[in-house]
Amino acid sequence: MSLCRHYVRELRRSVLLDTPDPEKSGSLRSSNDFQSDDTGQGPSGYGNGERRNRDTRLSAFLRSEGHTSGQSIHSTNSNQSPHRTHSNDQPLRPSNLDPAHTTGNTSNSPGHTVTRADIRASAERILYTYLLPGSEREVILPENIVEDIVHMIEREGRDDPEVFDTAKDYVFQAMERDAFPGYLQAKALGNLVPPSILARLALALASFGGGFWAAFYVVLTDQPRLTRCWVILPFAFAAYFLSSYQYKIDPIFALAGFSEYTFFTWARIREPYVRSLLIKRATVSLLLAVFVTLALCVLFIFVPGTRL
Repeated sequence: MSLCRHYVRELRRSVLLDTPDPEKSGSLRSSNDFQSDDTGQGPSGYGNGERRNRDTRLSAFLRSEGHTSGQSIHSTNSNQSPHRTHSNDQPLRPSNLDPAHTTGNTSNSPGHTVTRADIRASAERILYTYLLPGSEREVILPENIVEDIVHMIEREGRDDPEVFDTAKDYVFQAMERDAFPGYLQAKALGNLVPPSILARLALALASFGGGFWAAFYVVLTDQPRLTRCWVILPFAFAAYFLSSYQYKIDPIFALAGFSEYTFFTWARIREPYVRSLLIKRATVSLLLAVFVTLALCVLFIFVPGTRL
């Protein structure tokens, strides 16, 4: 989209240079419709009305310019000899220049003059890199969407931004419906990665096994209550890791303001709202672990012992 806006902006500038107008300010003001940055949220169907109208006008202009470019170039070539002297006095429009002479490469940087061939190459590069089956960075899309885009680019010769609107809307909805909730669940409501979560489950089961073995041993051998207090340690570890597995959060690291991005790689949480959510969930997780630990310890410490 930015490449198309830059092309239209260069085209309008060349027209203003070729045909100066006393009321040039009005033309410059109208060209600003395509010059503004793309600050809207979401794809084509999710931005504000002004942005959608601006993109629609841009695509319509590129389609009309694409249909008439062949005729204009043909008429320019046929009238080249009578107007050779006139062309030496006025600069040529970028739309009538050969792309090889206009710019040395197909860069879409604002430092280079953007030609229609650059826009065409950009559309084909998107098609062959992301959309065709087996491409280098294929984006999985419904077959009918890919077929429509291929037909518009290769058969109709279109290269305006509206060609990819359906694909952009589909990808945005898929990310909004599938990927984004999972990302929020993993990063805004927890601070652990899946391998770390499974490791905590294994540690919780092992700690519970050791805790119950020690608890039954001190009860069945009628150990004094002071000795039975040692069962607090395995039960505390077991309850902590089990609660951490259940809530997918490490309470100590969450209260300290850290989140795990890769296995045993921690980074500080920068978003205040996410940190507040994690602190609340960490507090609940700690309270649950303390409650389970106290319940098991009271049960096995104060129960009457017997020697088998």
